[in-house]
Amino acid sequence: MNSKLCPLCQSRAAQFSVVQEVMYLECRKCDFIFADPDLLEKVDAGAPLRQYDEAYWLAELASARERSYGSSLARLAEAVLYCRVPINKVIDIGTGPGYLLDAIAAHLPSKAWHFYGVEKFPPEPGFRSESPNYRCADLADLSEKFECGVCIEVLEHLTPRMAEGLADAMRNVAVEGSLFLFNTGLTQYVRKEDPGYLDPYGRGHITCWSVTAARRIFEPRGFRVHPLRGKAWAFVLEFGSTVTPGILEDRIWTAPVCNQQLLQDASMGTLLYILGRESARAY
Repeated sequence: MNSKLCPLCQSRAAQFSVVQEVMYLECRKCDFIFADPDLLEKVDAGAPLRQYDEAYWLAELASARERSYGSSLARLAEAVLYCRVPINKVIDIGTGPGYLLDAIAAHLPSKAWHFYGVEKFPPEPGFRSESPNYRCADLADLSEKFECGVCIEVLEHLTPRMAEGLADAMRNVAVEGSLFLFNTGLTQYVRKEDPGYLDPYGRGHITCWSVTAARRIFEPRGFRVHPLRGKAWAFVLEFGSTVTPGILEDRIWTAPVCNQQLLQDASMGTLLYILGRESARAY
């Protein structure tokens, strides 16, 4: 592969930076930042940058728990309120140890059965959620259908070819109108806020996406890609939607009543409903 060509559109790319002796390139046409294509080819061939072993998970568990009981709950609540179809099942794609399921069970004990998590490379049982809805599997192997979901801190680990596989799997588990929120550092975030987000061997961040780049992967598979205003670290996918979305954040006021109720619990009150609504308005 020509090391100066974008793997998404084959346009000429320029050097962006060098991190841990790995060259990152940027394609201005796709607004896509990616590690040396030779490295991406090795990853596609099955050579992992990190082993998802006990040492990896011990390093990741603290940050995974912090996200799950904080920002990830906000992202999930937002996604539920953005979704325009009644929700029966919600999935956390690439859930890691599944702590988000535990956080949901703590805040929505009567609704926890609606929420699922899937992890292809799970930690050992002692380091992961005991939720009955935790799936140790590839998303492509699930038979359930989901109206809503989140994918948090996953996409930056994927090569374009792997992202295509994820998009194919999501299409198979989605129904008409399904909505998924992706949390990942976008190119604007890396350029203006955190260039250290690029981290090939420590955290395995080998790609940096944008709405434009994501559209090249997801739109041919039936998804519409929506930006979120003010959020340089998130975008939304909607499956099979042909309706002009307008301002996505405005949907929080007209979310289906059943979706609003999904974020409320008789014993824990309206905390997650308020969190999702206020998080959508915060940027």
